[in-house]
Amino acid sequence: MSAGVTVAIIVVIVIIIAVVAVSATVSRRRRLRQRFGPEYDRMVADQQSQRKAEAELTSRERRVRNLDIRPLAPAARTEYTAQWASIQERFVDQPAAVVAEAQQLVTAVLSDRGYPTEGYDQILADLSVQHARNLEHYRAANSISDSAANGSASTEDLRQAMIHYRAMFDDL
Repeated sequence: MSAGVTVAIIVVIVIIIAVVAVSATVSRRRRLRQRFGPEYDRMVADQQSQRKAEAELTSRERRVRNLDIRPLAPAARTEYTAQWASIQERFVDQPAAVVAEAQQLVTAVLSDRGYPTEGYDQILADLSVQHARNLEHYRAANSISDSAANGSASTEDLRQAMIHYRAMFDDL
């Protein structure tokens, strides 16, 4: 075999390897974008690197895969739904207290489903894997809850928090 043929074969092999690598990267990126939705873009902006963001999101997937996430038992689902209805009924009379109760109920559902509930950032990271589409609701509700704890949330803010918690509650 001549040197020219050997070089041509090596070039073809390198091109094939490059095409496969680029294809795998594009496929992985597409899968992560579909799975994480707006959380993908948020992570890219936060990390200021698509590669770092994708590594973090992949790490989140591995972590959640190792957790014992499970659906709610029918009895638990019924009980939580009844608790939510009770909480909502009391909103008019005690909006700040009710928002705090809504936050506690969402946390209880998370715990019952098998999500760790320690550390706000870790909760967000874990939820982003299977509930990324509603994660902004959880963030907004938590932010308003913090304002309510400081006494700086209006009744309209508290109403919005309930709407956000409800979206997350329904998703869970």
